[in-house]
Amino acid sequence: MTGTTSDPDKPEASPFKRRSFVAAAALAAAPVSLAGPAAAAHAAGPPQAAPFGSVARLMAVPAIGRDVGWLRQALQVAVELELSTIPPYLCGWWSVKDRSSEVARLIRRIVGDEMYHLGVVCNLLVAVGGRPRISDAAPTYPGPLPGGVRAGVNIYLSGLTKSVVHDVMMAIEAPDAPLTRSRATSPSVADFYSTLQQAFRQAAPELSARGQLSEHIGSAVLKPVENLDDVERCLEVIKEQGEGTITSPDESFGDDHPAHYYAFGEIYHGRRLLKVGASRQFTGAPVPFPDTRPMATVPAGGWPHASVLVRRLLDHFDTTYHAVLDTLETAWDGGDPSALRAAVHAMRGLETPAVELMEIGIPGTPGNYGPQFRPPLSSRPTGQ
Repeated sequence: MTGTTSDPDKPEASPFKRRSFVAAAALAAAPVSLAGPAAAAHAAGPPQAAPFGSVARLMAVPAIGRDVGWLRQALQVAVELELSTIPPYLCGWWSVKDRSSEVARLIRRIVGDEMYHLGVVCNLLVAVGGRPRISDAAPTYPGPLPGGVRAGVNIYLSGLTKSVVHDVMMAIEAPDAPLTRSRATSPSVADFYSTLQQAFRQAAPELSARGQLSEHIGSAVLKPVENLDDVERCLEVIKEQGEGTITSPDESFGDDHPAHYYAFGEIYHGRRLLKVGASRQFTGAPVPFPDTRPMATVPAGGWPHASVLVRRLLDHFDTTYHAVLDTLETAWDGGDPSALRAAVHAMRGLETPAVELMEIGIPGTPGNYGPQFRPPLSSRPTGQ
């Protein structure tokens, strides 16, 4: 959540221009672990239940019952889900020392996409008469993905390592190929968004552009959603940019950016995704793993016994983070574009204290500090 509102590395492109990748490429990757060892080492007890609702419960509602009220509940969960992916991706990006490296550019693009996705679901929620609760949606790390999506995946904050790429980033974005999960009990992100698409078609709600916002975010342009075709298109982009789609490998949306799962796969395997016969495999040009700041995994409850300097940086970061969340909520609460721009400006202030923390070693422990992304007090679980 930093300066990603413009991308100087490439011309501005439509958010709908993405290449589709067949699910067979997922089988060329190493199986996605649903609980990385670093996550398990720092998890504090069983995962907390999602504060706003269970995706599985929402998806179990018969189609006839998925009315406007259902859409508002589901879209609030989507707000929490999209918000939850940004901090771990940012920690990975900030930890890369050379921001001009290929890996840094890949992660930067993905952060911009996720911020765009957050804007889309906020606009959709406003379009059906709701208001995004963003401050209360801020997750606590380590913890599960919101709403019970991909049960067993534990999201934690750390500098970029192969384990983080595999166990957190790829696990979040993994496509609906045969993986070690049960669709009945653990819906994927795409399952959820496909259900949202169907619900919009079924309910055909009246959509209001009043209060929706427009802004350049990453390489995309956030625009008001005015009709059901806009809804379908925006939700399809979220699925396409995240995990890709099961379509012909020859179907192209105009650029060579792989979906997030495959981009993270390139980082993990150290190779570009290459078409080999009828499938795609990570056997292309090398993708060197970058030199990184050794940010350790943030433990449950945050960093204990921190020095005065470290505590000052942590407090500065969290104060700025809370201001960003509050200002984003204000922006969509009143349809205030100036508040959205103020939030974007404040986001840029997160990077400096984060990187300073990543340069400070933890006494008696391997690795360095890093940002905690502590949620506002009102949204923390009891005891946090």
